Amino acid sequence: MVKKKQLRSHCPINFGLEAFGDKWTLLILRDIVFRGKRTYGEFLKSEEGFATNILASRLEQLLENGILKKEPSTEDARKDSYSLTEKGLDLIPLLFEMVLWSSKYDRHSEAHRIPKLVELIKKNNRKISEEVREKVLRGEAIVKYYLEK
Repeated sequence: MVKKKQLRSHCPINFGLEAFGDKWTLLILRDIVFRGKRTYGEFLKSEEGFATNILASRLEQLLENGILKKEPSTEDARKDSYSLTEKGLDLIPLLFEMVLWSSKYDRHSEAHRIPKLVELIKKNNRKISEEVREKVLRGEAIVKYYLEK
């Protein structure tokens, strides 16, 4: 049985940081929500260049914190497939707020390639988050729906 780690404090910001608060865990969440990635190998191919030990550690952390679940892949039983739990799906609005922040302060942000999504988030983050949630549950890459051509 895995022993629950004690929180440093019960500050709401600290709670989030201890659950998913480094860049690598957020990039895993991004890859699942925006890019439809599901396997260790897919995460490993991310442009930021995960080190294998960091990726394995962060996936385990997300599993332990109940943000991800792991099941054998339907395409290849030798691989595991990771998906968001209810707790993980509830992070979609937070990720969307990060997209808005990036689009405002980074003039080179990839958010500028998805202006339709950015506008929908600005208009009603909760509503678009609920719509996107269904796509994420199906393992779809949501960015393709909103990408400007």
